[in-house]
Amino acid sequence: MDGIVITGRGVVSPVASGVDPFFDGLLGLQGGISDEGIAPCDFDPETVMTPKEARRTDRFAQLAIAAADQAADEAGLVDGVDPRRVGVIVGTGVGGLTTLQRECTTWLQEGDRAVSPLFVPMMMPNAASGQIAMRRGLHGPGFSIASACSTGAHSIGEAARMIARGEVDAMIAGGTEAALVGLCIAAFRRMGALSRVGESRPFDTRRDGFVMGEGSAVLVLEREEHAKARGAHIYARVTGYGASNDAFHITQPEENGRGAVEAMTAALADADLSPADVGYVNAHGTSTPINDRVETIALRQVFSDDGPPVSSCKGAVGHTLGAAGAIEALACVEALRRGALPPTLGLEDIDPECAADHIAGAPREAPDLRVALSNSFAFGGQNATLVLQAA
Repeated sequence: MDGIVITGRGVVSPVASGVDPFFDGLLGLQGGISDEGIAPCDFDPETVMTPKEARRTDRFAQLAIAAADQAADEAGLVDGVDPRRVGVIVGTGVGGLTTLQRECTTWLQEGDRAVSPLFVPMMMPNAASGQIAMRRGLHGPGFSIASACSTGAHSIGEAARMIARGEVDAMIAGGTEAALVGLCIAAFRRMGALSRVGESRPFDTRRDGFVMGEGSAVLVLEREEHAKARGAHIYARVTGYGASNDAFHITQPEENGRGAVEAMTAALADADLSPADVGYVNAHGTSTPINDRVETIALRQVFSDDGPPVSSCKGAVGHTLGAAGAIEALACVEALRRGALPPTLGLEDIDPECAADHIAGAPREAPDLRVALSNSFAFGGQNATLVLQAA
């Protein structure tokens, strides 16, 4: 996949909002997990919309709008752009859960007439993409992808494909999630997926589950000639995208890492690269016992025992579900741009079953980094891998 460049970046995360504060936080071992064992964003929607608009917009869409504003403003996307040739794919794992929980409670307690007429347009997963398109006046393709924890990576990958096929000149793409509501937290806890002690420790011997986070990351992708004609700055390139299905279990990964291997292998083939070309892997790394072990098995199959440096953002931001793949792709963009690899926060005692060249304790300088790989593996067995390269 040639000629797809990144010209805009935006993020709202539990660590920080804005690209530079976010990545500075990762490098500085700044965590966003609270004493309550969740990872919320310090975000006021009225910084990006009116109070009336905020009341009519679920938090998952508010976060996406904020990240998209950052990315589109940075890209200068209103300059020299045909709005019919710019689209939006911003996905979410579950959509407007804050609205869903509130309106269900209202209906059960007070009946039909108490339910907000805005319930559906606030809850629906495509609300974020729709609102971003309206704010920017974009008339190209727009929709939402929902593939649980792979959503953000799938959204970026499919957006890149649309540009490569010549359907559009540019895409606003990413993921968003705001699922820190009692019902969802209770469901993950009942499933046994959450950390009992409220700590996210990817690949550590003490890991016992993930910590739920919220956030959004959005990238502006463009055809290279289009970006250069506009005089846009290029931050990195999207050169590979691979996707697969485990077809094994609705929540557990296939025990030999088959689907993860297929996604990574397909992404590298799409980029016309070999495993030896990869200088950094941003792992899915959820901090669950089974995910981290199976991902390690898959990494060893792709890269052998002498693989590239590995780290996971989830020690700092928790598991942001549908936003995770986009947030982690952005971390790869910044690693390439700055020549610095973020460590895995909370990783102090590497599990022997997860042995790899883990970055822990401090960031690592990588001035010659040219290729980074970002993994996202989801409930449903749906996997996505992105290959990003330096500008």
